Order: sequence, then structure tokens, then C-alpha cells
Amino acid sequence: MKQRLYVLMGVAGSGKSSIGAGVADLIGGTYIDGDDFHPQSNIDKMASGEPLKDDDRWPWLKIVSTELARINGIGLVGCSALKKAYREVITANAGEPVKFIYLNGTKELIGERMAARQGHFMPAKLLESQFATLEEPNKTENAISVDISGQEREIITHIADVIREDWEKKNGK
Repeated sequence: MKQRLYVLMGVAGSGKSSIGAGVADLIGGTYIDGDDFHPQSNIDKMASGEPLKDDDRWPWLKIVSTELARINGIGLVGCSALKKAYREVITANAGEPVKFIYLNGTKELIGERMAARQGHFMPAKLLESQFATLEEPNKTENAISVDISGQEREIITHIADVIREDWEKKNGK
């Protein structure tokens, strides 16, 4: 089966939304933001500085993966997918291969970016809990790690190249 579904994953502030939208624009794919599918109770929790628990995440992950699978053509979603178990749920629920693109950055770099952004419900003080929960993808997973310390445009171009290569390999071009 061709690789057409991608999750831009990582802790809050790693650039999932801006990078995912940029990649989709560059390759002609469709990007959706997983944050748009959080129930209000999850948003309220995070906005008040309380980290989500697994029970808060399971229903949300199923919705995110269902919405991703509904996309025609190449689909991308920004979703933290911090634990291997979360990534397994996303893949199983999507019903086809999902590749995870781990936006990998230091706590210091991401903290600076979170402090600079405005209008997002996730406070910077939750960054510590995000890193504590994070299980970086391992070699057994359908995942790649992308260093986010460079320029956003270069990161977007690199990820677009990876997706184009996947598409060509799976479609015999």
C-alpha cells in the first residue's frame, strides 16, 4: 500500500502546525491540525496548566486518525503523538500505513519558541510534562526524526523531499 498519511509529531511548540501546513502547500497535500479536534475539556485542562492524561487523549487520537484517513491523496496532521502507544492507535485506527515525522528539538529551543508565540492555549509551563511524556520513535516504527534547529523553510523542503521520495517508491516511479 502506498505511503500517503503522515503525522508531524513532537512536543508543543515544535512547529507541527506551521511546518505541516508548509509541507502540504509545497507538495499539494492536505494538512489538518490535530488541536482542532480536541474537546473543550482538553483545551480547558491544558489552558489551566494541567497536563492531559492518557484517558483524555485516547478519544482524541481516534478522531485525529479518522480525520487523517478521510483525506484524499497525501494527508498530513499535526499531532503530538508523544508515546509509542499513541502512534500505534493512530496507525491502527487509520487502517493504512502512517509515517511519523518527529520534529526533534531541544527543550531550550522549543521553550524559546513557545515563549514567543501568542494566542495558543498551551502554556509554556507544560513543556516539561510534554518532554517527560515523550517516547522518541525507535527504529521499529515507521518514523523519521527531523532536527528543527534550522530555518523553517529548509525543514519544510526536507520533509517534502522525504514524502516525494516515499510517493515515488511506493508508486514505482
